[in-house]
Amino acid sequence: MARRYDPERRERIIDAAFRVVGEHGIAGLSHRSVAAEADVPLGSTTYHFSSLDELLVAALRRCNENLARAMRESGRLAAPGADLADELTRLLEEWFAGRRGTMELEYELYLAALRRPALRPVAMEWADGVGELIAHRTDPATARALVALIDGISLQVLLTGGDFDAGYTREMLARIVDGGTAR
Repeated sequence: MARRYDPERRERIIDAAFRVVGEHGIAGLSHRSVAAEADVPLGSTTYHFSSLDELLVAALRRCNENLARAMRESGRLAAPGADLADELTRLLEEWFAGRRGTMELEYELYLAALRRPALRPVAMEWADGVGELIAHRTDPATARALVALIDGISLQVLLTGGDFDAGYTREMLARIVDGGTAR
């Protein structure tokens, strides 16, 4: 039997991993569940990803790329004269309004690094990448503090099921941007 050329298979497997984790959590992720979701032979998942950690690394890296692209394409951080705290708050507001489920999935993968050391460097890539996008508007230390605050606020909202509080977020971001002084 001739081997079928399928250049998109690896990407479909990663997409299927997202759907499996989204529906069943990381505990529900297996080569078998992903193969079934991607509608590919089991051997295809193990060919492209010899371990579940490799598959999770690819999925988390995709999250990183998607988030960085969304930040770049939003234009929120491009205008040097725009208020940085305002723009970051608007960006978070947009994410919570339109993609809360996606954010939950992304943070589930991000937090999987607590138990899966293979994911830690990729989790740091996310923090470093977002920091770099912010750093051109401020200094690297402030950018890192802003990323930590964004993470903290996002996790609190996602974990409590609460609403995103734009006023509070803007005030806290402004305190960091302004060096600790409230506006």
